[in-house]
Amino acid sequence: MPRLTLASWDHDRALPVLNKEVPVQGFEVESHVLPTTQLFPIAVNEARFDVTELSLSSYLLQVSRGTSAYTAIPVFLARAFRHNGFFARADSGIRSLADLKGRIVGVPEYQMTAALWMRGILKDDHGIDASDVIWRTGALDKGVRHERLELDAPPSLSITPIVAGETLQDLLLAGQIDALMAPSPPRAFLDGDPRIVRILPDFAAAEEDYHRRTGFFPIMHLLAVRKTLVEAHPTLPRALFDAFSTARDMALARLEEVWLGSANRLSLPWLNEAMERTRGAMGRNYWPYGYRAAVPELQTACRYSIEQHLSRRAVTPDELFCPDLLDT
Repeated sequence: MPRLTLASWDHDRALPVLNKEVPVQGFEVESHVLPTTQLFPIAVNEARFDVTELSLSSYLLQVSRGTSAYTAIPVFLARAFRHNGFFARADSGIRSLADLKGRIVGVPEYQMTAALWMRGILKDDHGIDASDVIWRTGALDKGVRHERLELDAPPSLSITPIVAGETLQDLLLAGQIDALMAPSPPRAFLDGDPRIVRILPDFAAAEEDYHRRTGFFPIMHLLAVRKTLVEAHPTLPRALFDAFSTARDMALARLEEVWLGSANRLSLPWLNEAMERTRGAMGRNYWPYGYRAAVPELQTACRYSIEQHLSRRAVTPDELFCPDLLDT
């Protein structure tokens, strides 16, 4: 039986495949669990694993350059609304997203998918182009971070890495940048530092409104398989899609079982509210896989990538995926 190396973070919707509870039909899987901050540079620079979780934005960039070793499976391992990720210094005078025009804004990586969607929100809803903001990139609140792929920024786009040893959080608190865009809150904010505030305090309402207007639950990460393996094993893409779809279904069923249980088995005091609000806003099928329904969302991500000077050419959604899975 052919052996595959498979790398992903330990998402609940991936675990049944990672722990071999759900098999990839016809293949033996060797699992590797890595946080995406470690995995994505490996995926785009080394293509070390046969099957990998992959950043949508970095994948778009590589497809436009013709340099990706992978083709994608329409399994969307990570999705996230992003209105919750805009932060500002409390005394910056920034009270709305429209106030970010002309400001100095920190982001861990310009190319990261969270930033792709957040800049898209600024453009579509507030008329702010990527070139209307001065960008600083680097570690959010600890360590060191670099762009995983080299960028081809035009002169009109200002992107400057911070100095090693600095963090975006420290620069924000020191008044050297005005705002942050990040996939998770900076540590000082979580610790209650009043000098950092969310630009959209009621971000859940903003995200629900965004979903009503667009129908999107923004795709962050894809599953991808090495192209040479698809050539050698044509049944592999469908086997992966089926296995991960089953794993997703198991994870959602497990979450519903926990939610509706007679005792609170998950350490969240307002789990009921979160589940009822999610179902009310998005329906039961709120974590969809498959190509067809995702096309409008993927078209938007492709547009953002070229508007934000990431892709070298316009990419279409069908280019991203194994042709045998465009019917899913």
